Amino acid sequence: MTRGGEQLTVPPADFASYYGRPVLKPPVWKYDIAGYLFTGGLAAGSALIGAGAQLTGRPGLRTVGRWTALGGVAASTYLLVHDLGRPDRFHHMLRVAKVTSPMSVGTWILAAFGPLAGVAAVAELAPLLPQHGVLGLARRIAPPIGNVAGLAAAATAPALATYTGVLLADTAVPSWHDAYPSLPFVFAGSALAAASGVGLIAAPAAETAPLRRLALAAAAIELGGGHRLERQGLTGEPYTHGRSGRLVKAGRALLAVGTATALISRRSPVLSAIAGAALVASSVATRFGVFEAGRVSARDPKYTVVPQRERLASAGEQLRGGDGGLDDSVAE
Repeated sequence: MTRGGEQLTVPPADFASYYGRPVLKPPVWKYDIAGYLFTGGLAAGSALIGAGAQLTGRPGLRTVGRWTALGGVAASTYLLVHDLGRPDRFHHMLRVAKVTSPMSVGTWILAAFGPLAGVAAVAELAPLLPQHGVLGLARRIAPPIGNVAGLAAAATAPALATYTGVLLADTAVPSWHDAYPSLPFVFAGSALAAASGVGLIAAPAAETAPLRRLALAAAAIELGGGHRLERQGLTGEPYTHGRSGRLVKAGRALLAVGTATALISRRSPVLSAIAGAALVASSVATRFGVFEAGRVSARDPKYTVVPQRERLASAGEQLRGGDGGLDDSVAE
């Protein structure tokens, strides 16, 4: 309604921007970080499998686990440094150790895990060395050193597998921040699934029986955490809609297919390879889906503003209720 060309009513409020600026600055991370999430989890899960194979006398599976752990952590480090832009930035993060910072803790975990995984993997080359001379001595001492390094890498692996979930939840990105109780479990299950998949593909079929049970456990952990992601209210919407939702659903479907196929594969190399490929693809889809869900929630201001308004309204109701109770007690 206007009078004399002057508008009398205020237009409806729009929270799409704050004086032309985004309500929340979207993450500057590129898809290198989504790959970093996957390869770090793969490395951690493979180190655990390698250590388990070492303790249970499965040399073929141990070798696959150790080399996959080294390859995963090498790829993870490359992707992180590439996203940072300059290698010296990774070095600079090692100048301090801040236990309250997931990024600082994660950098130190990665720096500790990498050399241990490398020593364990290189020790697998000992049988190729000559039996005499200096190299013969190296051939004899490398396996025990590799065993110690493999177990030490496995000890740090759970932290490597889950700290990225804590790192994402520590940001202001709504769909990541509200998922803080679930993301570490999703990433832990995804790490075990990916590592089990590689083992099913590459390890001798006679040694892969534990991987089938591990794949089942990984599916239970990841699906349980994923169910909680979708039930976290409005900020759980990107995990079920759009491109991010399709990736998360694809990861879930591939996880179910891979786990079911692994359980029936027994010693069939073809079925084991199919199961392994599905489990690895599941982990990739899940990591990229979670990463994309965060980007979506940061770009759309409703995921920031609507929950804030709901929290303010709830706090106001509690405050009014508390005042009322105080007044009633004084009146008595």
